[in-house]
Amino acid sequence: MNREEEMQRERDDEKNKSSVVIKIPSYQEVLEGSLSKSMPSLFTPSPSFSQAFSFVKSSQSYTPPPPATPPPLSRQVEQSDVPSSSSSSPSLSSSAQSRNAILVSHRQKGNPLLKHIRNVRWNFADIVCDYLLGQASCALYLSLRYHLLHPDYLYYRIRELQKNFKLRVVLCHVDVEDVIKPLLEVTRTALLHDCTLLCAWSLEECGRYLETIKVYENKPADIIQGQTDTDYLSRLTHALTTIRHVNKTDVVTLGSTFGSLSHIMDASMEDLARCPGIGERKVKRLYDTFHEPFKRVIPSCSAVPENPVHNNAEPSSANEVVEVDNDMEDASKHRKKEPESTVKSALSAAFAQYSEKIGKRNNRARGKKVEEKGHAPETEAENKHSDEGAAS
Repeated sequence: MNREEEMQRERDDEKNKSSVVIKIPSYQEVLEGSLSKSMPSLFTPSPSFSQAFSFVKSSQSYTPPPPATPPPLSRQVEQSDVPSSSSSSPSLSSSAQSRNAILVSHRQKGNPLLKHIRNVRWNFADIVCDYLLGQASCALYLSLRYHLLHPDYLYYRIRELQKNFKLRVVLCHVDVEDVIKPLLEVTRTALLHDCTLLCAWSLEECGRYLETIKVYENKPADIIQGQTDTDYLSRLTHALTTIRHVNKTDVVTLGSTFGSLSHIMDASMEDLARCPGIGERKVKRLYDTFHEPFKRVIPSCSAVPENPVHNNAEPSSANEVVEVDNDMEDASKHRKKEPESTVKSALSAAFAQYSEKIGKRNNRARGKKVEEKGHAPETEAENKHSDEGAAS
Protein backbone atom coordinates (compact mmCIF):
# COMPACT_ATOMS: atom_id res chain seq x y z
CA MET A 1 0.00 0.00 0.00
CA ASN A 2 2.76 2.29 0.89
CA ARG A 3 4.49 1.72 -2.42
CA GLU A 4 1.39 2.41 -4.38
CA GLU A 5 0.83 5.69 -2.56
CA GLU A 6 4.40 6.80 -3.20
CA MET A 7 4.14 6.01 -6.85
CA GLN A 8 0.87 7.88 -7.08
CA ARG A 9 2.48 10.94 -5.56
CA GLU A 10 5.38 10.78 -7.98
CA ARG A 11 2.94 10.71 -10.88
CA ASP A 12 1.05 13.68 -9.55
CA ASP A 13 4.28 15.64 -9.13
CA GLU A 14 5.29 14.92 -12.68
CA LYS A 15 1.90 16.09 -13.92
CA ASN A 16 2.19 19.31 -11.92
CA LYS A 17 5.68 20.03 -13.25
CA SER A 18 4.60 19.55 -16.81
CA SER A 19 1.60 21.93 -16.35
CA VAL A 20 3.59 24.95 -14.89
CA VAL A 21 4.12 27.80 -17.52
CA ILE A 22 6.37 30.83 -16.88
CA LYS A 23 4.75 34.04 -18.22
CA ILE A 24 7.10 36.94 -19.27
CA PRO A 25 5.48 40.41 -18.85
CA SER A 26 5.63 43.03 -21.63
CA TYR A 27 7.48 46.41 -21.48
CA GLN A 28 4.28 48.38 -21.06
CA GLU A 29 3.18 46.20 -18.16
CA VAL A 30 6.52 46.65 -16.43
CA LEU A 31 6.34 50.47 -16.93
CA GLU A 32 2.79 50.71 -15.61
CA GLY A 33 3.65 48.56 -12.63
CA SER A 34 6.64 50.73 -11.72
CA LEU A 35 4.58 53.94 -11.92
CA SER A 36 1.71 52.59 -9.88
CA LYS A 37 3.90 51.26 -7.12
CA SER A 38 5.81 53.88 -5.06
CA MET A 39 8.48 53.19 -2.55
CA PRO A 40 7.48 54.04 0.99
CA SER A 41 9.25 57.27 2.16
CA LEU A 42 11.11 57.18 5.41
CA PHE A 43 10.79 61.04 5.93
CA THR A 44 7.47 62.78 5.55
CA PRO A 45 8.06 66.58 5.68
CA SER A 46 5.42 68.99 6.88
CA PRO A 47 3.72 71.19 4.34
CA SER A 48 5.06 74.46 5.94
CA PHE A 49 7.71 75.71 8.33
CA SER A 50 5.20 76.86 10.93
CA GLN A 51 3.56 73.43 11.05
CA ALA A 52 6.95 71.70 11.41
CA PHE A 53 7.83 73.81 14.46
CA SER A 54 4.37 74.22 15.91
CA PHE A 55 5.34 72.13 18.94
CA VAL A 56 7.71 74.92 20.07
CA LYS A 57 4.77 77.17 20.98
CA SER A 58 3.57 74.61 23.54
CA SER A 59 6.95 74.46 25.30
CA GLN A 60 7.71 76.44 28.47
CA SER A 61 10.61 78.50 26.99
CA TYR A 62 8.47 80.04 24.24
CA THR A 63 7.55 83.78 24.49
CA PRO A 64 5.36 85.47 21.87
CA PRO A 65 7.00 88.27 19.77
CA PRO A 66 6.04 91.97 20.32
CA PRO A 67 3.37 93.40 18.03
CA ALA A 68 4.61 95.17 14.87
CA THR A 69 4.45 99.01 15.01
CA PRO A 70 3.11 100.86 11.93
CA PRO A 71 5.51 103.29 10.11
CA PRO A 72 5.28 107.04 11.01
CA LEU A 73 2.92 109.23 9.08
CA SER A 74 5.65 111.66 7.97
CA ARG A 75 7.50 108.90 6.17
CA GLN A 76 4.31 107.77 4.47
CA VAL A 77 3.64 111.33 3.30
CA GLU A 78 7.19 111.68 1.94
CA GLN A 79 6.88 108.44 0.04
CA SER A 80 3.51 109.45 -1.38
CA ASP A 81 4.80 112.88 -2.47
CA VAL A 82 7.68 111.51 -4.56
CA PRO A 83 6.87 112.36 -8.21
CA SER A 84 6.87 109.54 -10.70
CA SER A 85 9.19 110.21 -13.65
CA SER A 86 9.86 108.32 -16.84
CA SER A 87 13.54 107.47 -17.31
CA SER A 88 15.79 106.49 -20.15
CA SER A 89 16.39 103.21 -18.31
CA PRO A 90 13.30 101.43 -16.88
CA SER A 91 15.01 100.44 -13.61
CA LEU A 92 15.08 104.02 -12.19
CA SER A 93 12.06 104.19 -9.88
CA SER A 94 13.23 105.00 -6.34
CA SER A 95 13.63 108.50 -4.90
CA ALA A 96 17.29 107.93 -4.05
CA GLN A 97 18.11 107.24 -7.68
CA SER A 98 16.15 110.30 -8.82
CA ARG A 99 18.13 112.52 -6.44
CA ASN A 100 21.38 111.30 -8.00
CA ALA A 101 20.13 111.96 -11.54
CA ILE A 102 19.63 115.08 -13.63
CA LEU A 103 15.94 115.86 -14.03
CA VAL A 104 15.22 116.92 -17.62
CA SER A 105 12.14 118.85 -18.67
CA HIS A 106 9.82 117.40 -21.30
CA ARG A 107 10.61 120.46 -23.42
CA GLN A 108 14.05 119.01 -24.09
CA LYS A 109 12.74 115.87 -25.79
CA GLY A 110 14.55 115.48 -29.09
CA ASN A 111 17.46 117.71 -28.06
CA PRO A 112 20.71 116.07 -29.31
CA LEU A 113 22.41 117.33 -26.16
CA LEU A 114 20.91 114.41 -24.20
CA LYS A 115 23.02 111.94 -26.18
CA HIS A 116 26.18 113.47 -24.73
CA ILE A 117 25.18 113.15 -21.04
CA ARG A 118 26.81 109.79 -20.42
CA ASN A 119 28.51 109.95 -17.01
CA VAL A 120 25.38 110.95 -15.02
CA ARG A 121 21.86 109.47 -15.01
CA TRP A 122 19.03 111.64 -16.26
CA ASN A 123 15.23 111.32 -16.06
CA PHE A 124 12.35 113.20 -17.63
CA ALA A 125 10.19 115.11 -15.14
CA ASP A 126 7.63 117.90 -14.98
CA ILE A 127 9.87 120.82 -13.95
CA VAL A 128 9.96 124.53 -14.75
CA CYS A 129 13.63 124.72 -15.75
CA ASP A 130 15.25 122.74 -18.53
CA TYR A 131 17.69 120.82 -16.30
CA LEU A 132 17.38 120.40 -12.54
CA LEU A 133 20.95 119.85 -11.32
CA GLY A 134 20.27 119.87 -7.56
CA GLN A 135 17.98 121.11 -4.87
CA ALA A 136 19.04 124.75 -5.41
CA SER A 137 20.65 124.70 -8.87
CA CYS A 138 19.13 124.60 -12.33
CA ALA A 139 20.09 125.30 -15.94
CA LEU A 140 18.40 126.80 -18.98
CA TYR A 141 19.57 125.69 -22.42
CA LEU A 142 19.71 128.31 -25.16
CA SER A 143 20.99 128.14 -28.70
CA LEU A 144 22.15 131.39 -30.27
CA ARG A 145 20.47 130.41 -33.51
CA TYR A 146 17.18 130.01 -31.66
CA HIS A 147 17.80 133.32 -29.85
CA LEU A 148 18.06 135.14 -33.18
CA LEU A 149 14.61 133.81 -34.09
CA HIS A 150 13.04 134.41 -30.65
CA PRO A 151 14.91 137.21 -28.81
CA ASP A 152 12.44 137.30 -25.88
CA TYR A 153 12.56 133.57 -25.13
CA LEU A 154 15.34 133.79 -22.53
CA TYR A 155 13.69 136.68 -20.69
CA TYR A 156 10.39 134.83 -20.22
CA ARG A 157 12.10 131.59 -19.21
CA ILE A 158 14.10 133.38 -16.49
CA ARG A 159 10.90 135.00 -15.23
CA GLU A 160 9.35 131.55 -14.83
CA LEU A 161 12.18 130.49 -12.51
CA GLN A 162 11.50 133.39 -10.11
CA LYS A 163 13.68 133.10 -6.97
CA ASN A 164 13.37 129.38 -6.35
CA PHE A 165 16.99 128.52 -7.12
CA LYS A 166 20.26 129.78 -5.68
CA LEU A 167 22.30 128.90 -8.77
CA ARG A 168 20.69 129.66 -12.12
CA VAL A 169 22.83 128.76 -15.11
CA VAL A 170 22.22 129.87 -18.69
CA LEU A 171 23.92 127.27 -20.86
CA CYS A 172 24.47 129.04 -24.19
CA HIS A 173 25.35 126.94 -27.23
CA VAL A 174 27.29 129.13 -29.69
CA ASP A 175 26.26 127.71 -33.06
CA VAL A 176 26.45 130.81 -35.30
CA GLU A 177 29.40 132.56 -36.88
CA ASP A 178 28.57 136.19 -36.05
CA VAL A 179 28.35 135.99 -32.25
CA ILE A 180 29.03 139.58 -31.20
CA LYS A 181 25.51 141.00 -31.19
CA PRO A 182 23.50 137.96 -29.98
CA LEU A 183 26.05 137.06 -27.33
CA LEU A 184 25.99 140.64 -26.06
CA GLU A 185 22.21 140.46 -25.67
CA VAL A 186 22.36 137.12 -23.86
CA THR A 187 25.11 138.39 -21.55
CA ARG A 188 23.12 141.52 -20.68
CA THR A 189 19.98 139.51 -19.92
CA ALA A 190 21.86 137.00 -17.75
CA LEU A 191 23.64 139.70 -15.74
CA LEU A 192 20.51 141.74 -15.12
CA HIS A 193 18.70 138.68 -13.71
CA ASP A 194 21.56 137.31 -11.57
CA CYS A 195 22.24 134.28 -13.75
CA THR A 196 25.52 132.55 -14.48
CA LEU A 197 26.35 132.41 -18.18
CA LEU A 198 28.27 129.41 -19.55
CA CYS A 199 29.17 129.43 -23.24
CA ALA A 200 29.91 126.21 -25.10
CA TRP A 201 30.86 125.74 -28.74
CA SER A 202 29.71 122.11 -29.08
CA LEU A 203 27.07 119.78 -27.69
CA GLU A 204 29.76 117.63 -26.06
CA GLU A 205 30.95 120.66 -24.11
CA CYS A 206 27.38 121.47 -23.03
CA GLY A 207 26.92 117.93 -21.72
CA ARG A 208 30.24 118.10 -19.91
CA TYR A 209 29.16 121.30 -18.13
CA LEU A 210 25.93 119.68 -16.91
CA GLU A 211 27.74 116.56 -15.72
CA THR A 212 30.36 118.57 -13.84
CA ILE A 213 27.81 120.74 -12.03
CA LYS A 214 25.85 117.65 -11.00
CA VAL A 215 28.93 115.72 -9.83
CA TYR A 216 30.20 118.64 -7.73
CA GLU A 217 26.75 119.42 -6.30
CA ASN A 218 27.59 118.43 -2.71
CA LYS A 219 31.34 119.10 -2.87
CA PRO A 220 32.84 122.05 -0.93
CA ALA A 221 34.15 125.09 -2.77
CA ASP A 222 37.73 124.67 -1.55
CA ILE A 223 38.12 121.41 -3.48
CA ILE A 224 39.18 123.37 -6.58
CA GLN A 225 41.59 125.60 -4.67
CA GLY A 226 45.29 124.98 -4.89
CA GLN A 227 46.78 123.20 -1.91
CA THR A 228 49.61 125.14 -0.29
CA ASP A 229 52.05 123.81 2.25
CA THR A 230 51.94 125.19 5.78
CA ASP A 231 55.68 125.19 6.59
CA TYR A 232 57.64 128.43 6.39
CA LEU A 233 60.18 127.28 3.78
CA SER A 234 57.48 126.27 1.30
CA ARG A 235 55.68 129.57 1.64
CA LEU A 236 58.95 131.48 1.32
CA THR A 237 59.80 129.49 -1.81
CA HIS A 238 56.38 130.20 -3.29
CA ALA A 239 56.79 133.94 -2.64
CA LEU A 240 60.36 134.41 -3.90
CA THR A 241 60.16 132.16 -6.96
CA THR A 242 57.58 134.52 -8.44
CA ILE A 243 60.52 136.89 -9.05
CA ARG A 244 62.11 136.25 -12.40
CA HIS A 245 65.41 134.27 -12.48
CA VAL A 246 65.06 133.26 -8.80
CA ASN A 247 64.89 129.47 -8.31
CA LYS A 248 64.43 127.18 -5.30
CA THR A 249 68.17 126.87 -4.70
CA ASP A 250 68.46 130.65 -4.42
CA VAL A 251 65.58 130.68 -1.94
CA VAL A 252 67.37 128.16 0.26
CA THR A 253 70.56 130.24 0.09
CA LEU A 254 68.77 133.48 0.97
CA GLY A 255 66.79 131.84 3.77
CA SER A 256 69.87 130.31 5.37
CA THR A 257 71.81 133.60 5.05
CA PHE A 258 69.22 136.12 6.25
CA GLY A 259 66.85 133.92 8.22
CA SER A 260 63.50 135.47 7.28
CA LEU A 261 61.72 137.34 4.49
CA SER A 262 61.79 140.64 6.37
CA HIS A 263 65.59 140.50 6.64
CA ILE A 264 65.84 139.72 2.92
CA MET A 265 63.69 142.75 2.10
CA ASP A 266 65.80 145.03 4.33
CA ALA A 267 69.12 143.79 2.89
CA SER A 268 71.19 146.05 0.64
CA MET A 269 72.47 145.15 -2.80
CA GLU A 270 75.94 144.47 -1.36
CA ASP A 271 74.53 142.02 1.19
CA LEU A 272 72.54 140.22 -1.49
CA ALA A 273 75.57 140.02 -3.78
CA ARG A 274 77.60 138.26 -1.05
CA CYS A 275 75.28 135.22 -1.21
CA PRO A 276 76.81 132.41 -3.29
CA GLY A 277 75.06 131.61 -6.56
CA ILE A 278 73.25 134.95 -6.81
CA GLY A 279 74.61 137.11 -9.60
CA GLU A 280 74.21 140.74 -10.49
CA ARG A 281 70.99 140.24 -12.44
CA LYS A 282 69.26 138.37 -9.59
CA VAL A 283 70.46 140.95 -7.06
CA LYS A 284 68.97 143.77 -9.10
CA ARG A 285 65.71 141.86 -9.56
CA LEU A 286 65.38 141.22 -5.84
CA TYR A 287 66.29 144.74 -4.79
CA ASP A 288 63.96 146.39 -7.35
CA THR A 289 61.07 144.12 -6.36
CA PHE A 290 61.32 145.08 -2.69
CA HIS A 291 62.00 148.81 -3.13
CA GLU A 292 60.07 149.96 -6.20
CA PRO A 293 56.56 151.36 -5.59
CA PHE A 294 53.61 149.23 -6.58
CA LYS A 295 52.07 151.98 -8.71
CA ARG A 296 54.34 152.83 -11.61
CA VAL A 297 54.33 156.41 -12.95
CA ILE A 298 55.44 156.67 -16.58
CA PRO A 299 57.14 160.04 -17.29
CA SER A 300 55.70 161.80 -20.36
CA CYS A 301 57.87 164.26 -22.33
CA SER A 302 54.85 166.30 -23.40
CA ALA A 303 54.17 167.45 -19.82
CA VAL A 304 56.02 170.78 -19.40
CA PRO A 305 56.34 172.15 -15.85
CA GLU A 306 55.25 175.73 -15.44
CA ASN A 307 57.80 178.26 -14.21
CA PRO A 308 56.02 181.14 -12.41
CA VAL A 309 59.07 183.43 -12.49
CA HIS A 310 59.51 183.37 -16.26
CA ASN A 311 55.95 183.17 -17.51
CA ASN A 312 56.37 186.16 -19.91
CA ALA A 313 59.62 184.92 -21.37
CA GLU A 314 59.50 184.02 -25.04
CA PRO A 315 62.05 182.10 -27.12
CA SER A 316 64.37 184.38 -29.06
CA SER A 317 64.23 182.35 -32.26
CA ALA A 318 62.87 179.15 -33.76
CA ASN A 319 66.33 177.61 -33.76
CA GLU A 320 66.51 177.72 -29.99
CA VAL A 321 63.16 175.96 -29.72
CA VAL A 322 64.38 173.22 -32.04
CA GLU A 323 67.59 172.89 -30.02
CA VAL A 324 65.64 172.57 -26.78
CA ASP A 325 63.40 169.86 -28.31
CA ASN A 326 66.42 167.96 -29.58
CA ASP A 327 68.08 168.19 -26.19
CA MET A 328 64.92 166.86 -24.56
CA GLU A 329 64.78 163.91 -26.96
CA ASP A 330 68.44 163.12 -26.36
CA ALA A 331 67.93 163.32 -22.62
CA SER A 332 64.90 161.02 -22.77
CA LYS A 333 66.80 158.49 -24.91
CA HIS A 334 69.72 158.65 -22.52
CA ARG A 335 67.41 158.04 -19.57
CA LYS A 336 65.87 155.01 -21.24
CA LYS A 337 69.29 153.46 -21.78
CA GLU A 338 70.51 154.07 -18.24
CA PRO A 339 69.11 151.83 -15.47
CA GLU A 340 66.73 153.71 -13.14
CA SER A 341 66.95 153.19 -9.42
CA THR A 342 63.47 154.51 -8.64
CA VAL A 343 60.71 156.20 -10.58
CA LYS A 344 60.72 159.21 -8.29
CA SER A 345 64.42 159.93 -8.80
CA ALA A 346 64.06 159.55 -12.57
CA LEU A 347 61.24 162.08 -12.66
CA SER A 348 63.09 164.58 -10.51
CA ALA A 349 66.19 164.30 -12.72
CA ALA A 350 64.15 164.83 -15.89
CA PHE A 351 62.39 167.89 -14.46
CA ALA A 352 65.72 169.34 -13.26
CA GLN A 353 67.28 169.02 -16.71
CA TYR A 354 64.26 170.57 -18.37
CA SER A 355 64.13 173.50 -15.95
CA GLU A 356 67.85 174.10 -16.57
CA LYS A 357 67.25 174.36 -20.32
CA ILE A 358 64.37 176.76 -19.78
CA GLY A 359 66.54 178.92 -17.52
CA LYS A 360 69.32 179.15 -20.10
CA ARG A 361 66.87 180.12 -22.81
CA ASN A 362 65.35 182.86 -20.64
CA ASN A 363 68.79 184.25 -19.77
CA ARG A 364 69.61 184.62 -23.45
CA ALA A 365 66.39 186.48 -24.03
CA ARG A 366 67.12 188.87 -21.16
CA GLY A 367 70.64 189.65 -22.48
CA LYS A 368 69.32 190.56 -25.90
CA LYS A 369 66.71 192.90 -24.41
CA VAL A 370 69.40 194.75 -22.40
CA GLU A 371 71.52 195.22 -25.55
CA GLU A 372 68.55 196.62 -27.41
CA LYS A 373 67.91 199.16 -24.61
CA GLY A 374 71.59 200.32 -24.67
CA HIS A 375 71.53 200.95 -28.45
CA ALA A 376 68.26 202.93 -28.27
CA PRO A 377 69.77 206.39 -27.09
CA GLU A 378 72.46 206.31 -29.82
CA THR A 379 69.85 205.82 -32.50
CA GLU A 380 67.76 208.71 -31.14
CA ALA A 381 70.79 211.11 -31.24
CA GLU A 382 71.58 210.13 -34.82
CA ASN A 383 67.99 210.77 -35.80
CA LYS A 384 68.10 214.28 -34.25
CA HIS A 385 71.28 215.19 -36.14
CA SER A 386 69.82 214.03 -39.39
CA ASP A 387 66.66 216.10 -38.78
CA GLU A 388 68.68 219.28 -38.03
CA GLY A 389 70.76 218.89 -41.19
CA ALA A 390 67.63 218.45 -43.27
CA ALA A 391 66.08 221.64 -41.76
CA SER A 392 69.18 223.74 -42.42
